[in-house]
Amino acid sequence: MKICAFTGHRNIPYADIISMPQKLGDIIEQLISEGVREFRCGGAQGFDTIAALKVLEAKKKHPHVRLVLFLPCKDQARGWSESATAIYERILSLADSATYTAESYRAGCMHARNRALIDGADVCVAYCKSSKGGTAYTVSYARSKEIEVIML
Repeated sequence: MKICAFTGHRNIPYADIISMPQKLGDIIEQLISEGVREFRCGGAQGFDTIAALKVLEAKKKHPHVRLVLFLPCKDQARGWSESATAIYERILSLADSATYTAESYRAGCMHARNRALIDGADVCVAYCKSSKGGTAYTVSYARSKEIEVIML
């Protein structure tokens, strides 16, 4: 079974938010046609949320596809807006499984989540516009593991 991991920024410029869902949907369909059956998301706001929603949409057409969440901690959504929390909880309820790297937030839990997303993956779909931060780290980690990275 082939595995795809998603990584991307929380803050996305308006122009990219408009085009991203269609691009992601097309990439997900292509990956499914190439044998990807598991899609991993990190559960953050922004890109992770869009990717998870697009996988859930693809599952309607391809019920054999799995959405697996790799979450940094059980209180990840603490401090989020009511609407963001509602979307997060909906995704969590529809995902095939969820794994937490820590019970509650602690230093290093985000990096542990990012590494877990990539470990065992065959391909990484990334929205990375910066050379610093968690997304850049995750893309670099994927490349160090010789995992194909598809950049949006």
